[in-house]
Formats: sequence, C-alpha cells, structure tokens
Amino acid sequence: MGMIENKFEELKVWKEAHQLVIEIYKTTKRFPAEEKFRLIDQVCRSASSIAANIVEGNSRQHKTEYLQFLYMSNGSLEETKYHLLLAKDLNYVSTSDYEKLIAQCNVVGSLLGGLIKYVKLHRS
Repeated sequence: MGMIENKFEELKVWKEAHQLVIEIYKTTKRFPAEEKFRLIDQVCRSASSIAANIVEGNSRQHKTEYLQFLYMSNGSLEETKYHLLLAKDLNYVSTSDYEKLIAQCNVVGSLLGGLIKYVKLHRS
C-alpha cells in the first residue's frame, strides 16, 4: 500500500465506498415513496457514513483517531448490509441487484480491513 495518501480522493477504499454510495442512491430511487423517511433515509445515511468516516479519519493526525473513524466506517458498512438485506426481503430490490451491492460492500470491507491493518502498523 505504500504511504498513506494525504488526499482522501486518492484512497482506493474511499473510491470504492463512494461508488457504493452512488449505486445505493440510484437503487433507492426505485423504492416505494412511503419509504422515503424510513428505509431510504436509513440506507442512504449508513452508506454515506462509510465514505464520510474514511474522509474524516484520513484528516486526523493521530493513529488512534484515524482508527476510531475507520472502525465507525466499518460499523456503517455492516449497517448498510443489513438495510440492503431488508430491502431485498421487502422486494424493494431484486436478488440480482442485492448481490451486486453486497459484492461492492465486500470489496469496501476488504479494503477497509487492509487500511486498518496498515494504519495499526505504520501510522504514529
């Protein structure tokens, strides 16, 4: 991974998380209108929080702060997976679309885990 990037836009994990947010926003446009302030709001907030916590953590000077935000990002990722499962079970999203979104979640999770390990070992 080399040095940790100073600009969040250069982090591969942020790029993948940002793409996930975009796909989730596109997907929720097809949800029923009555879910606007319920499931749509919840899944969009949790997905956005994944990328936002990566950004905020990357701006922190100390390893413990950075890790705290990466752990929050990971928690938001798991919350997003649950909201997607619920959307599938309520037939708001097809199984195929659900599987694509979960695959993207897994990519983000893998990259996030790698960044957490890297920060633990290399950041002061």
